[in-house]
Amino acid sequence: MTIFLEKFNTKHNSAPFNKINLSDYKPAFEECIEKAKAEIDAVIQNTENPTFENTIEALDFAGENLDRLSSIFFNLNSAETSEEMQKIAQEVSPLLTAFSNDITLNEDLFKKVKAVYDQKDSLTLTTEQATLLDKKYKGFARNGALLSEDKKMRLREIDKDLAKLKLTFGENVLAETNNYQLHLTNESDLSGLPEGTIEAARTLAKSKELEGWIFTLDYPSYIPFMTYADKRELRKELAIAAGKKAFQNNEFDNQENVLKIAKLRHERANLLGYATHSHFVLEERMAQNPEKVKSFLNDLLEKAKPAAEREFSELTDFAKQLDGIEVLEKWDGAYYSEKLKQKLFSLDDEKLKPYFKLENVLNGAFTIAEKLYGITFKEVFDIDKYHDDVQTFEVLDFEGNLVALFYTDFFPRKGKRNGAWMTSFKPQFIKNGVNERPHISNVCNFTPPTESKPSLLTFNEVTTLFHEFGHGLHGMLANTTYPSLSGTSVYWDFVELPSQVMENWCYEPEALALFAKHYQTGEIIPQEYVEKIKESASFLEGIATMRQISFGLLDMAYHSNDPKDITSVKEFEEAAFENTKLYPDVAENCMSVSFSHIFQGGYSSGYYSYKWAEVLDADAFAYFQEKGIFNKEVATKFKENVLSKGGTELPMELYKKFRGQEPKPEALLKRAGLI
Repeated sequence: MTIFLEKFNTKHNSAPFNKINLSDYKPAFEECIEKAKAEIDAVIQNTENPTFENTIEALDFAGENLDRLSSIFFNLNSAETSEEMQKIAQEVSPLLTAFSNDITLNEDLFKKVKAVYDQKDSLTLTTEQATLLDKKYKGFARNGALLSEDKKMRLREIDKDLAKLKLTFGENVLAETNNYQLHLTNESDLSGLPEGTIEAARTLAKSKELEGWIFTLDYPSYIPFMTYADKRELRKELAIAAGKKAFQNNEFDNQENVLKIAKLRHERANLLGYATHSHFVLEERMAQNPEKVKSFLNDLLEKAKPAAEREFSELTDFAKQLDGIEVLEKWDGAYYSEKLKQKLFSLDDEKLKPYFKLENVLNGAFTIAEKLYGITFKEVFDIDKYHDDVQTFEVLDFEGNLVALFYTDFFPRKGKRNGAWMTSFKPQFIKNGVNERPHISNVCNFTPPTESKPSLLTFNEVTTLFHEFGHGLHGMLANTTYPSLSGTSVYWDFVELPSQVMENWCYEPEALALFAKHYQTGEIIPQEYVEKIKESASFLEGIATMRQISFGLLDMAYHSNDPKDITSVKEFEEAAFENTKLYPDVAENCMSVSFSHIFQGGYSSGYYSYKWAEVLDADAFAYFQEKGIFNKEVATKFKENVLSKGGTELPMELYKKFRGQEPKPEALLKRAGLI
């Protein structure tokens, strides 16, 4: 299978999805690993004195084919997987872990890297080169290069086990999501549900050759049901089903996996000389250490808690007055929040959805990017796709040069995990004088079109599209020399700035006028709706903030202490939530076992970064508002100092170059209505 060993013979060197068979992957991984090993060996066996070019730079460009193969395979394993693909993932993950360890634990290679690192003060390096040198050296030191042989062996075992455990964790969550359906045959059970949601449920039932309506744990089905279904018993059933994913003492149970992952991470950190996993992770973050993260979260909690408690008691009173509900439960939250929101702002998603046709919203995001950053998007039909739902776009500058390839994949399906994410099929870098442009993808799970209606988005889906598109721009506008510093390869608590700042345009009348048009009449969204969207933006923000803080604190509880004494995942979680709890606990439910962000994705000890980045984004957008939301000068500063620079400098330095100062939390607290 040599297709992965050379440049693809395709337009823009794009991934040839239609030429790849599942059976090709494993041999391709084996071949690409061999090729990458040969490239690394060439660095080790070079008899000249180690220099930045022949060691550090050579290492960064090694393994290009393997990286390309990995990105294609693992992206599809998230967006278009199958049992066969998951099996291959289980087989190739240990190979990749072993290969990665072969590099970081190779003494001869580390000696060469260290030789260059030790003379760094006498080298004339650019800022980007100095960052790369520091990153390469730490990549070895932080991954065991300084350990004794027996400890290196143990590190290899841990990494191999962790790679498999994380995959299994994710597979279990996906299986539990797919294994549940709420099948309704009585029309009265649909009371309160929007017409589009009912139609989608009917279509799903038909596709399974069943009468009636089917609701699932996929977000486009789950969220509207929890928000609008009048029957409290049914909301309860669905909420409990969602909350007990991988917590049912069956073959897909994740309790044991959670404990194993937490304990192995702790042991790994100790091996490397760190007190806890959090100390290890945060050394390479803007936040620096667990103490700073906890004080950041607790400080926010102190400011948000009075507002959250006040909002919760208002919501409780409202539910009691409306329906005589004595105790507000978790399955009541979204439902009564929506009712209260309609009462206060007479604004509901169903009124707004006709103005947010998916194609219009996407084109709106494109137009805003054009106004800010001078790029245009042109749909093309001669690029391979991995599914019919996918659309492909050439991103061009005003001279018509290719900036990036952009893939979009917006609707839920069986082989796709829940949620929304940005990823890349090919990174940006400069090699032999050629600026290789990136191939970026946005994957979401939006309300699909039905027989009678196009895809009409809820406002929450609109902000999600803009959020992922912000990550996308960070990838598309990348302009660095080295692949490992390009695009979103930045400190984890900085990566959410470009995505979260993009969401702000969804609330601005000037921006909404570009795309919020009624799908039937073409009428621009009424000004009163826009004002209500803005007013309601901070509605129940105290509760929402407290929820995010609770997840951040749970993450820190698992990772900034020794987990050896945790016997019950459920009890441990309850203790971590103690200070942020508003709703009564549900005995059958446990969040940790499906908390994919920290146990499968890369957010362990990093969940706080959503809030951290909100401080950055509120402060950054305040600058845009000051000068005008389409101000060229501010946009250019943001593009040149943040979006194009990747991880070439410390994030705070880049931020200060853009903003002229460090971020202040006041902008966030003000926007959230907490001060």
